[in-house]
Amino acid sequence: MCEFENNKPVADFFCDSCHEQYELKSKNDTHVGTHIVDGAYSTMIERINSSTNPNFFFLTYNRTQMEVNNFLIIPKHYFISDIIIKRRALPSNARRAGWIGSIIDISKIPVNGKIFIIKDSKVVNKDKVLEKWKRTSFIKNKRTDSKGWILDIMNCIDTIEDEHFSLKDMYKFENVLKLKYPNNHYIKDKIRQQLQVLRDKGLIDFLSRGNYKKLYST
Repeated sequence: MCEFENNKPVADFFCDSCHEQYELKSKNDTHVGTHIVDGAYSTMIERINSSTNPNFFFLTYNRTQMEVNNFLIIPKHYFISDIIIKRRALPSNARRAGWIGSIIDISKIPVNGKIFIIKDSKVVNKDKVLEKWKRTSFIKNKRTDSKGWILDIMNCIDTIEDEHFSLKDMYKFENVLKLKYPNNHYIKDKIRQQLQVLRDKGLIDFLSRGNYKKLYST
């Protein structure tokens, strides 16, 4: 892992072998939280929609004990415009008047997109980290609209508490999805389509007609 020169927008490190880029966000805290303050909104949106968009590292540490509490990576294909919140512009009396920052809402990232390398001060097995990374790598080759649908359905599944769920459970999200996709008049068809994709990729298991099982822990 190599370090970029200082002040490169939305990138801190890169791999000299695979050329992937990484942005690091860290704080002196025990928990990562759900909202991470970031830089300029326009720059952030431009970068995550570019062909060289970065993966993100999130690190929490205890400064007093000099200990890392959590260190996780979120692959770049989970970053879409929906998870970037535009902050209010700085007032006219501020040094950078009019500047608009951003917040990363990682609560909108599905469980499978949060890959812990260190969790609760314990190092996660390397093979488990790599396996989780590879399981959803297919998403990065999807178009933006298709990617959004897959991530939305993954988030819907995550909100279901039970390990087993049904098509009826998924249809309960129809109205929520209609609000996000008002021009799509076939929401139920789209739900079934994405469940088939997740089944084919080994993220859920098809048990019987209309019944499924999660293949990842929440």
